[in-house]
Amino acid sequence: MSGAVAIVVAAGKSTRFGGTVPKQFLELCGESVASRAVRAMTDCRGVDGVIVVVSREEMGGPKDAAFRRLDRVSAVVAGGATRTASALAGVEAAADADIVLVHDGARPFVDAALISAVLDATRRYGAAVPALPARDTVKRDDGGGFVAETLDREPLRFAQTPQGARRDWMLEALRLAVSAPAEVTDEAQALERAGRKVALVPGDPGNLKITTSEDWNAALRRVDDDVSFRVGHGYDVHRFGGTRGLVLGGVLFPGEEGLLGHSDADVVLHAAMDALLGAAGLPDIGHYFPPGDARFAGADSSVLAREVAGHLRDSGFRIANLDLTLLAERPTIGGRFGAMREAIAASFAIEPARVGLKATTLEAMGALGRGEGIGCHAVALIRRAK
Repeated sequence: MSGAVAIVVAAGKSTRFGGTVPKQFLELCGESVASRAVRAMTDCRGVDGVIVVVSREEMGGPKDAAFRRLDRVSAVVAGGATRTASALAGVEAAADADIVLVHDGARPFVDAALISAVLDATRRYGAAVPALPARDTVKRDDGGGFVAETLDREPLRFAQTPQGARRDWMLEALRLAVSAPAEVTDEAQALERAGRKVALVPGDPGNLKITTSEDWNAALRRVDDDVSFRVGHGYDVHRFGGTRGLVLGGVLFPGEEGLLGHSDADVVLHAAMDALLGAAGLPDIGHYFPPGDARFAGADSSVLAREVAGHLRDSGFRIANLDLTLLAERPTIGGRFGAMREAIAASFAIEPARVGLKATTLEAMGALGRGEGIGCHAVALIRRAK
């Protein structure tokens, strides 16, 4: 390998972002954030190869394998305890490169023009960083919650990635930074501390870094501009049995035989939740409320539905409507439709007019037709929040 090699750092734990999945592995329209960042590098004609840095826990796993399958990815290596250590691992792996570009795995929208501009400046000056001017007035906090001073914003710049340098410069700078007591926040700072001058390249406002949930929602809106609505389907079925009362759509049916299940076995709300989660591309209810988890034994599905509605909002979606079809030989629910619609709507914090509800029998065919249990189909329509 020679020439210019890009190092995409995707080893972070996403402690600021939160959640169980590191932000760089969240999916944007079927492709992970980090995969988009890698593909942007491999698509740039000036980049001769890409090295991906993942956490040690990911080595040998499915994410490691997925990166190795991408065109022009020459290696996947294990990162270190800090971002600087992870970047260093990537630079050390690029042993034959003349120039290295270090890019955040959480920046999926970098384009070829910016990558080429950084490469050109790096070849000319030895090191370069893309940066945006400060557009707002900048204040310095005194540490106690008051303004210490107003800074002159004219010389201030907000750094982006990829950040480039001659490999020997970058290697020296990152090794010094890893051994220093004070952590650096990017490669340019490490180069500065090593005494290297770093050229500024005009950054790209569209080169978004996903750090917070607001950034994530902005990224979702960007890839989904042409897909404002999504549809999901859910299905659930439970057998009659046990001593628990029957609950359908959040409404108790006194005197009726209940359904077996880990929670309250409300097939209507369970099907609705799966339809909504599926439409948003999120895991099913078994992921959020595992059937073997004692915390959810006998749980009120209305409470679980409110949590699902929260996951949708956090993902940038709103519920347009739900259409539910109950499959049951018993009980007769005709007189309870109104109460069920209102309870379902309340569970998901929407208007009852957004809930369609109907019931049908199976004409004595199959297990449900023999009255052995109750099933429910759900179709959900969701829209991207503005």
